[in-house]
Amino acid sequence: MSKETERKGWMGLLARAPAAEVHRLWSESGLAPDHAYLRAPEVGGVMVRGRAGATGAAFNLGEMTVTRCALQLSDGRVGHGYVQGRDKRHAKQAALIDALMQGAEAAMIRTQILTPLTEAETSRRQTRAARAAATKVDFFTLVRGED
Repeated sequence: MSKETERKGWMGLLARAPAAEVHRLWSESGLAPDHAYLRAPEVGGVMVRGRAGATGAAFNLGEMTVTRCALQLSDGRVGHGYVQGRDKRHAKQAALIDALMQGAEAAMIRTQILTPLTEAETSRRQTRAARAAATKVDFFTLVRGED
């Protein structure tokens, strides 16, 4: 897996994770790296586009609120965080985690933060799939036989 693909994975995970869960895990890690903002957490909007049937012509679905943050650690590593909604703390923590994942702390961050977030996301997906499966109806057709 390329570094770019791996980074997309953890940035996506951090963006999808509930803010309270990211904050709890970040607080438990005890990390507080020195950093300077390249772009302080700010709230904005993005246009969400969709496709009918996933293959049709693209259309503007609507706008979504997003918070972004860019920062630089004292050793020069740069981190970015983009999250849905207006939670500036979530965007900052995502950016800090992104920056730390690019250095020696990566294994510790993966163990203490990313793995628990991945497990929680998997559990949420399985719960949602089980609820959907409980409402599944199998239809079948009886064909009258020819004698």
